[in-house]
Amino acid sequence: MSGTGMARAAQKKRIVTVYLCLAAALAAAVLIAIGTGSVAMPAGRVARIILLGEGSPEERSILWKIRLPRVLMGVILGGALSLSGFLLQTFFANPIAGPFVLGISSGAKLTVAMVMIFFLGTSGYVSSWTLVAASFAGALAVTGIILAVSPRVQSMAGLLVAGIMVGYICSAVTDFLITFADDADIVNLTGWSQGSFSGMNWGNVRAALAVVLVCFLAALLLSKQIGAYQLGEAYAQSMGVNVRVFRVLLVLLSCILSAVVTAFAGPVSFVGIAVPFLIRQALGTSRPLPVIPAVFMGGSLFCVICDLIARTAMAPTELRVSAVTSLLGAPVVLYMLMSRGRHSRRELSAKEDR
Repeated sequence: MSGTGMARAAQKKRIVTVYLCLAAALAAAVLIAIGTGSVAMPAGRVARIILLGEGSPEERSILWKIRLPRVLMGVILGGALSLSGFLLQTFFANPIAGPFVLGISSGAKLTVAMVMIFFLGTSGYVSSWTLVAASFAGALAVTGIILAVSPRVQSMAGLLVAGIMVGYICSAVTDFLITFADDADIVNLTGWSQGSFSGMNWGNVRAALAVVLVCFLAALLLSKQIGAYQLGEAYAQSMGVNVRVFRVLLVLLSCILSAVVTAFAGPVSFVGIAVPFLIRQALGTSRPLPVIPAVFMGGSLFCVICDLIARTAMAPTELRVSAVTSLLGAPVVLYMLMSRGRHSRRELSAKEDR
């Protein structure tokens, strides 16, 4: 076998190994999360309740009405947030780009807060699809602002700072709305605005799954174009990619994915940056076709683990999941920044030697 063939075989083996590890870890995390709580349920007990309908009425109610919807939303929304980050990083050609850092999640949070205050104050009910639509409008508005600012900003660092400032503005307005909302509205908004997977129901699961599944399949269909775009716009155009249409699709998909997360769980930080980086490092490749499913599984695993920590670390007090994702994800981002700095210095030193 030639050197190239051996390298491809090793790469394929590495990808398969990472996929198997992710699948096994995700399955284990889901089972542990479902069984952990004030009423402990071993994995075997959980399986018998789900498959055979065994267990007491209390156990069945806890499992079907509280834990399963919450854990499944962690799987769906965690994968969506991670995939949104990967698409934004492709669009901006920068691994630090993400829906939370660029202020997209904060924009979605603002519009959802406005819609929740209005509907809860008038009819006392707001549908899942209304939340998704409102969140998408906010995410798209902030993305439009970032794209409008980008031609005037000389560097990617400046663009990220602009996104952070827009995010702070949106968060400040949201805080004002929550402060002056009715007491009943504040109870619903306060926990959501800090990021949480609690209070999920099967209607939320169905709505989130429908939207995220369509976006995930669309991202897979665009994997060839994403691979060409990663090599530069000129190369993508030479390969027949309509760059203008492609960039619009990337923005729409990333906005929809981050909007779904914000609509149901509020702003969840650092997942969209840290997980794609870790997955690319584990796979040893940036090719979209193997990366996209792995990024989705990695985001699901990360959020299920963070939600489990949030529920159990200070029990009976529950932490906000965004606090845990920040605690675990921020060090990864710092490592990314330091590794990029070392890489840049090595390149500069090599140029000076030449």
